Amino acid sequence: MSDAPVLGLRANWRQFWLLVLVNAFVGSMVGLERTIIPLLAEEEFGIAAATVTTSFIVSFGIVKALANLFAGRFSDRIGRKAILITGWAFALPVPLIIILAPSWWWIVFANVLLGVNQGLAWSTTVIMKIDLVGPVRRGLAMGLNEFAGYASVGLSALLTGWIAQNYSLRPEPFLIGFVIALAGLLLSIFAVNETKSFALQEALLHGDDGEDQKPSFWTIFARASWKDKNLFSASQAGLVKMLNDGLAWGLLPIYFAMAGLAVGQIGMIAAVYPFVWGVGQLLTGAASDWLGRKWLIVSGMWVQAAAIAGFVLLDGYSAWIVAAALLGFGTAMVYPTLLAVVADNSQASWRASAVGVYRLWRDSGYAAGALMVGVMADAFSIPWAIWSVVIVTGLSGLVVAIMMRERMPDPATVSAQSANQQPQSAKGK
Repeated sequence: MSDAPVLGLRANWRQFWLLVLVNAFVGSMVGLERTIIPLLAEEEFGIAAATVTTSFIVSFGIVKALANLFAGRFSDRIGRKAILITGWAFALPVPLIIILAPSWWWIVFANVLLGVNQGLAWSTTVIMKIDLVGPVRRGLAMGLNEFAGYASVGLSALLTGWIAQNYSLRPEPFLIGFVIALAGLLLSIFAVNETKSFALQEALLHGDDGEDQKPSFWTIFARASWKDKNLFSASQAGLVKMLNDGLAWGLLPIYFAMAGLAVGQIGMIAAVYPFVWGVGQLLTGAASDWLGRKWLIVSGMWVQAAAIAGFVLLDGYSAWIVAAALLGFGTAMVYPTLLAVVADNSQASWRASAVGVYRLWRDSGYAAGALMVGVMADAFSIPWAIWSVVIVTGLSGLVVAIMMRERMPDPATVSAQSANQQPQSAKGK
């Protein structure tokens, strides 16, 4: 017992902040594409149909969703670090494929690889932080993780937009992708430590019988998908959240270009949304530990719906910047809080699998959103596509309001259990 790992952010701050940095690199890989890829479709490949333009998001979303499931399940079985390293290996060829792509379907293939990278690498950084901090301050931990990821998405989108405006759509914006992928891989191999033992320690401290009593994968899948009302509420809200992100990524840059905005202006709007999303999570993740999860999620879904409506109701660059910022903050209210809900409603021995199932449904929203807005835009118009997302997002918040019940760890109980652990761990040091 003397060598038992100590749970908590303070006790594990070095590894925790290293994982924050690694997730910043993960987010930067997605940010490379946020401004540029939809514009490449039209300007270099001559694609006019919205359904074809958004096909790269469909491929990304489907593959990322399945990779999340794999990451969650196999993190429980073989450990976290190997999955993280594998995820980074898939990122290495992505910038080169985009730079050399002779046709649009090469871009789609690059996003298959990017989806694997994001599903494996982002999922494991989430799981590893949950392992390290234990049951206390989960909201704060998820806020810090998602802050790093999405602030980096925004900064990367801003940088690539600036590079594209001053040079060209490719290859220059994607050259930094080689540095990002290599840095993430080397840190994961040589600096990141395995964290599965922390989850096993939490299981022992909280009366979870661990590996011997772990439910089957299909039992976990059913529970996280529909049987548990809290987990179902989180999964459907996560799916709808990524559905509206599919709109922001795949269709809004084209919408802004049709309105006459320059590439640099489109890049700024594309950057403001994830940047506010990322930074806002520093506040909202911690706030969910004190205020509770449910109504922060409900309010956040409705704020997102109002912000998306603003892209149609408001007009011009400045107004769209405001709408993008509001969308980012609404997302910040929801995003880390949903992950905390999944952690609150699952046991340590099978939590990684539950996170994987949640992220499967959540990131399926990329594909569902890209298909929905593409079909709506081609059949009617881009504003009609935007309104359809407004309605679905608002209804999702209503589902959470009706079905979710607040369930957070009791701080007094957790503090007592943590205190009981400390002397034993201290002796080992």
